[in-house]
Amino acid sequence: MSTSKSNGGTQGGGNAAATEGQPPLLARDELGRIEPSSLADLIQWFLDHDLRVNMIRHSKVEEVFQWKQAESRRAGEEVYEFTNAEERLAIGIMQAIVENEGEAALHGWISQLLNALDDATKTNEEVSHAYRLDTGGEASTVGEASKIPTERGRAIFLTCCWLEALCTAEVRVLGWVYQQLYGRPFQPGNY
Repeated sequence: MSTSKSNGGTQGGGNAAATEGQPPLLARDELGRIEPSSLADLIQWFLDHDLRVNMIRHSKVEEVFQWKQAESRRAGEEVYEFTNAEERLAIGIMQAIVENEGEAALHGWISQLLNALDDATKTNEEVSHAYRLDTGGEASTVGEASKIPTERGRAIFLTCCWLEALCTAEVRVLGWVYQQLYGRPFQPGNY
């Protein structure tokens, strides 16, 4: 992640808001594209100041992320090797912005993330209750998943744990990006 700081004064950007407890504004180049360093600074701000985004750095989330990567490799899936969950989040946010150009596309992507988050959260609640898993304490999430009697059940639960953490963080940052790009807060529902 970038740790550089902008002094502001760039088109549509700058970092003055960040000093007032708000995320930094996105800077744009002469063609109106988001400056990559501006986006990196924004992601870094959320990682440093927003508890729901910062959760991606928690050791329990990192453990689940590493499990997910290993499980994907074991299943023969083509896996891009990320160093850690934080790196995966940052690349995912940047990729989402590039691949979902325009308000309708970004709105659609955030809506998909919210749906995935809702499904993952509900699944985690049901599984946690059914198997009496300690998901709020200090116990290892991967360790707690061993209480689930089937391999498929464990895989579903741990995948949903990863999706819950990832989607929560990504929605938080992309919601802010959406507001900066289109001048209004993201609202779920029909675009």
